[in-house]
Amino acid sequence: MSNVPAYGLWGLVIINSLIFIIFALSFTKPRNARDWRSFGAFSAFIVALFTEMYGFPLTLYLLSGWLQTRYPGFNIFSHDAGHLWGTLLGWKGDPHWNPIHLLSSVLIFGGLYYLGSAWEVLYKAQRSRTLAVSGPYATIRHPQYVAFIIIMFGFLLQWPTLLTLIMFPILVAMYIHLAHQEERDALAEFGEEYTRYAAATPAFNPWGRRTTPRKLTRSQEPHHDP
Repeated sequence: MSNVPAYGLWGLVIINSLIFIIFALSFTKPRNARDWRSFGAFSAFIVALFTEMYGFPLTLYLLSGWLQTRYPGFNIFSHDAGHLWGTLLGWKGDPHWNPIHLLSSVLIFGGLYYLGSAWEVLYKAQRSRTLAVSGPYATIRHPQYVAFIIIMFGFLLQWPTLLTLIMFPILVAMYIHLAHQEERDALAEFGEEYTRYAAATPAFNPWGRRTTPRKLTRSQEPHHDP
């Protein structure tokens, strides 16, 4: 691995974090406190990631004793050391060209493209006050959240950290919860039209189980205050 220190670059932390946060913000456009909490959690994931990638390698520091025992000569202040999957698998050479890193790049940029495609459809539907059912929405009901999950998973493959590994399942649970809340809103606004759409379109997995109209109506019917 390279012995060139690659941390303490806080300018890169700020620039890279802002690039991904602003890009995601331009598509998601949070509208209420619930949306802002979810977007804030995604932003925290991005900041935590780039802080360890270019700022301070907390995960490598905490695991340094074990890593240096198992991999003699391991240098936690080498940028290549942060590509932990390659280290654990014993791969040599430039980690940016190993299969895991290449796959992570496909997932990250593919997720960003998918997010943009989904937002374009949703934006047009919101302007016309119709239900978004074309493009990515023709195969799943929540492509935006799936896109965020794909992007985060791609980053976990590229640069795993203890903090982002903990945050990832929490964020996934938040997005699922948010999706259920949004379905109640859609059911209240579009009624039977949304029930039919949900019956024919899986929530997150294109090959997953469809939601029957009866189950959707019972489990996701809007609650009204007395």
